[in-house]
Amino acid sequence: MVSERSLAVLRAIVQDYVASREPVGSKSIVERHSFGVSAATIRNDMALLEEEELIAAPHTSSGRIPTDKGYRVFVDQLTDVRPLTPAQRHAIETFLGESSDLDELLARTVRLISQLTKQLAVVQYPSFASARVRHVELVSLAPTRVLCVLISDSGQVEQRLAELDAPVDDETLADLRGRLNELAGGRTMAEAAEALMGDIEGLDRRHAAVAHTLAATLAEQARVQRHDRLVVAGAANLVRTEQDFAGSILGVIEAIEEQVVLLKLFGEMASDEHAVAVRIGRENASFGLAETSIVSSAFEIPGRDVSRLGIVGPTRMDYSHSMAAVRAVARYLSRTLGEH
Repeated sequence: MVSERSLAVLRAIVQDYVASREPVGSKSIVERHSFGVSAATIRNDMALLEEEELIAAPHTSSGRIPTDKGYRVFVDQLTDVRPLTPAQRHAIETFLGESSDLDELLARTVRLISQLTKQLAVVQYPSFASARVRHVELVSLAPTRVLCVLISDSGQVEQRLAELDAPVDDETLADLRGRLNELAGGRTMAEAAEALMGDIEGLDRRHAAVAHTLAATLAEQARVQRHDRLVVAGAANLVRTEQDFAGSILGVIEAIEEQVVLLKLFGEMASDEHAVAVRIGRENASFGLAETSIVSSAFEIPGRDVSRLGIVGPTRMDYSHSMAAVRAVARYLSRTLGEH
């Protein structure tokens, strides 16, 4: 059984190792932390921690580093996640508040998380399949060229160019816009796609070909499955931490490029009392990420599937700060997307 003081020693080792990347010895713990005991006593505590496989000696030096199990105990023992500063929270609201649509919002989100944590950041698109069509817009760019815009109630915008076999005037386009909105509006994406591929009643035969082209284009947009997609930023951060990995980071990069791996991993992560989930080292071995830690949090749009965002990095990371940053951004996203 590990004593409270030994757990405090473990916390000191984790914090010092994360800050310095150097193995931590009993003398440095006494100098940097106020334990009120001798270095010999700290060495005894470290021996107990090593017996419990919470710390290990990377080589013959007297210093120790945390193991995956040690990081897990450290994270589980966190009684409070260090909050972000008011300046950091203001930066989140300012930077993300400038987004004009969901695509830009999520692109800005991963860039921001990457900057806040100095790790590789990922965000999962909210489910598009379960969203409903809010509005269909047709924009004439030329007599035979129309921009089809499909807007969902979750804020996603799909745009696609339709090339027509015959010119269409503004009056006809306005009529088709109304009819297509009647067909698709309020339906789920799957329902809208099916409806748009059916017959449009009462349509002037002269416009049948144009209507079919526009409806087919919108139907294809409605079939896009955006929830099976991740946005990634900060790969350079991962490269900069290469020395924290025992082998090559190529395997890690390949696993991340296989987005289905991270999507499946996200699906298995459950948030704790801090509203974040943390998977450490060997806990990710089955996903080919045994040397990484993943910190994630959920965000959602009311009535839609829950999505996740998070970071991927080496096990040597500032867990408290990373958890706070990921949680804060996820809460902002939920609040913003809920309002729209």
